[in-house]
Amino acid sequence: MNPNMARMDTPNRSSAGQVPAIVPIREIGPRYRDQVARHLLALDEHDRYLRFGYVASDEQIRRYVKGIDFEGDRVFGIFNRKLELIAVAHLARPSEFRRHGFSEFGVSVAKQARGRGFGSRLFERAAIYAVNEGVKTLYIHALSENAAMIRIARKAGATVARAGSESECHLDLPVATLETRVSGLFSEQLGQLDYWLKSEMSQIRSLLGLVQQVRAGVQDARHKAGS
Repeated sequence: MNPNMARMDTPNRSSAGQVPAIVPIREIGPRYRDQVARHLLALDEHDRYLRFGYVASDEQIRRYVKGIDFEGDRVFGIFNRKLELIAVAHLARPSEFRRHGFSEFGVSVAKQARGRGFGSRLFERAAIYAVNEGVKTLYIHALSENAAMIRIARKAGATVARAGSESECHLDLPVATLETRVSGLFSEQLGQLDYWLKSEMSQIRSLLGLVQQVRAGVQDARHKAGS
């Protein structure tokens, strides 16, 4: 593994406190298309400008999400305990890119979830996947004012070329090894387990809420019967 990429494993402190060493990330498929849309539609104008390079309208975001090729591309997400998508990464791999060994990375993080290193973790997850798929170069197209995205790219060892208001970052990826394959498998299994646990806890909370409603109804009925 590229030693520059390995540095992304080192947690950094931020205004939100200590960045967690392990962040469960799940690869998501087409059944999450609506959730991806909700996540992106919740971005304000400035965040949409940084993510897409222009202030995307709701309709443009819906078209973008509808056009995601979940077969060829890869989408990774981070869920909160309510199973809401709070961070999404899109590893675009159109056929012409795949022929030349290229992939393009884009990421967005909900405002309330920033400062925890989620963007870096998603980049690392996407990069490991790209390595294991034989991708040679990972590209990031970002506005020059998108300091967070450029910082992620630089920390990974990417070359950043600025042209006016835009920056083109490219990271030359190493050849896949047993380490990268095990890392990719572990990350995917961790993401699946985390999602399953949160799903189970969500069902338990719903069940407890129902039980409390039933108890309240019974107590209310007893009170009325005794009055």
